[in-house]
Amino acid sequence: MILFAGLGKVADWPFDASGFLVHGVDPASPVSGLYAAMAANPALMEVINVVVPATQVLIGVALLAGAFVRLAALGGAIQMVLFYLGGWEGQWLALFDSTLIYAVVFLALGAFAAGRIAGLDRYIEGINVGGQPLLERFPRLRYVLG
Repeated sequence: MILFAGLGKVADWPFDASGFLVHGVDPASPVSGLYAAMAANPALMEVINVVVPATQVLIGVALLAGAFVRLAALGGAIQMVLFYLGGWEGQWLALFDSTLIYAVVFLALGAFAAGRIAGLDRYIEGINVGGQPLLERFPRLRYVLG
């Protein structure tokens, strides 16, 4: 889902997020003022217009390949929460929508180390670096692999 969202933005290049930030955010949303201020800053919009599609493509590819799953899942969950907050209308009945569910799914993928089960993370962790497996040599990589 996130890969195709990113590819759609790349295919329709140049991507412009200002329309969503200004007109797509409900005024009842707790982030409506922040998103409007972001859209009013041209330098920040240039960064956002590149970062959003690029990260969506990278997150999608990483999750499909099962490589750096924890890092990709965290990035996907953060994006989904930001989209959720932007689309929140302030109604408690509509508290759970698809973007929030996707955020939870991304967090579950990272928590269960899905890349070790059915992905490339299992092989990446076993790469020998200086005669040691990668995770023994660089134990902090455990937080992004899996």
